[in-house]
Amino acid sequence: MRVGVLTGGGDCPGLNAVIRAVVRKGVKDYGYEFVGFRDGWKGPLEGLTMPLGIEQVRGILPRGGTILGSSRTNPIKIEGGVARIEENLAALGVDALIAIGGEDTLGVATQLDSHGVKVIGCPKTIDNDLSATDYTFGFDTSVNIAMEAIDRLHTTAESHHRVLVIEVMGRHAGWIALHAGLAGGANVILIPEVPFDLDEVCGWVESRFESHYAPIICVAEGALPADGDLITKDAPLDAFGHVRLSGIGEWLASAIEDRTGKESRAAVLGHIQRGGTPTAFDRVLATRFGLAAIDAVHAGDFGKMVALQGTDIVRVPLEAATGVLKTVPPERYEEAKAFFG
Repeated sequence: MRVGVLTGGGDCPGLNAVIRAVVRKGVKDYGYEFVGFRDGWKGPLEGLTMPLGIEQVRGILPRGGTILGSSRTNPIKIEGGVARIEENLAALGVDALIAIGGEDTLGVATQLDSHGVKVIGCPKTIDNDLSATDYTFGFDTSVNIAMEAIDRLHTTAESHHRVLVIEVMGRHAGWIALHAGLAGGANVILIPEVPFDLDEVCGWVESRFESHYAPIICVAEGALPADGDLITKDAPLDAFGHVRLSGIGEWLASAIEDRTGKESRAAVLGHIQRGGTPTAFDRVLATRFGLAAIDAVHAGDFGKMVALQGTDIVRVPLEAATGVLKTVPPERYEEAKAFFG
């Protein structure tokens, strides 16, 4: 059997660990041959490939990013895109496809599955917002990076008696902000699921200064004021219809300084959260996902995504992962509010 592998969407720590596990077990245990598709869905759409065997996956376990490259190409929005992918897979002799990605990448995989393409999904997103899986690889790494940044910002905030706002990723789900804020001891955590009241935030800031400490605010990029709109970049939508988010940290720091008179600064982590070597947790989870994905191919159980439920890796229908985003439940946010102010 000849199996294609691609990585789509934003890069993420642990992608290479998945690729390595798929190839190592696929070659050793099943005798499969692999084709690496370059740059996400652009690869099978345009027939862009690279060799993918034992030699190519040696030494990539600790590496961030993806040796296959990635993109936000959406073949569903391209006229005849699905047909072109089917034609290219047939021309290359590819019998099955493993798609490693988040909501958008797996949404395309779901569409291809409905057209008869033999596809297995592997969940990837640092936002941890895919349903049907308890965690996605990359999330733990991004949380640890954000936590370390908050740890470092505490000393600067205290030294200069400033409000420091740290903006982390999280378009529609605030998992990174919640976990990093709790782990780093942030005094306020703002997430997309709960619009915030600026007066209440300023009250927490004042309360923190009254206790002779300087406040740290951890805000997800998709958080929005109760009486306002998303803060976005002035840029066109991407191929999946997403705006570029960024700016809520700067906006919030400026608004807090205007209202409280307290000097405020913002730090935006941005793509720093995506890069670099994955944590041990993400390396292990990504490896287990890769092993389970190639097992699913061997079993012929297509149209499924591998997922973590408890401590077990299971298979779930692709549409179960992409139908509804997994957002922070109200009770989890209420836990965090015990530390606000």
